[in-house]
Amino acid sequence: MSQSASSEQRSKRELRRGVLAVRAALSADDVAESARALARQVLELPELAGAASVAAYVSVGTEPGTGPLLEALRERGVRVLLPVLLPDNDLDWALFEGAGALVRAGRGLLEPSGARLGPDAVTGVDAVLLPGLAADRRGLRLGRGAGCYDRVLARLTASGAGPVRAVLLYEGELLAHVPEEEHDRPVGLAVTPRGVHRFGDVHRLGGGPA
Repeated sequence: MSQSASSEQRSKRELRRGVLAVRAALSADDVAESARALARQVLELPELAGAASVAAYVSVGTEPGTGPLLEALRERGVRVLLPVLLPDNDLDWALFEGAGALVRAGRGLLEPSGARLGPDAVTGVDAVLLPGLAADRRGLRLGRGAGCYDRVLARLTASGAGPVRAVLLYEGELLAHVPEEEHDRPVGLAVTPRGVHRFGDVHRLGGGPA
């Protein structure tokens, strides 16, 4: 590993600790209110107006909440795919069939209990809503470090699929710069409870003006 790569990894670890410390201080009411606001922002995205299928995730703890959003998408008739963590940290996918059909899995996660659709199922959706800890103005996203969604983004690129790629964040998590490693790939949008931020590659992903 080069000295530069090692430095970027250290910077990422420090940034993760800082973001997670801020999130840990959020109250249950803060998380619930933000989840409702975040759902409104995502549901109003023009990029999702005609979406028939969306890959999303089940938030846990003080992550930007997705509960209201998942239910609203399902009520709209959208086919919602949720991740299932595989032993190698890749992601399989299954349909969201309501909160009652979610089961507890390892690492404190909640996962859909239905039939597995395979890791490549994500390449057939119209939009991918990703978790993250931060993003910068280039669209580079900071994850938790397991590489799950780096694989998803790489799979989308390799397949030639062109879904909208959006990371869901809190206010204050859109930064001037996120440390970058060779495997990092940008997303097209960041959505926070107060707004939508479009990045430089949004035209390729089907969005509007930056």
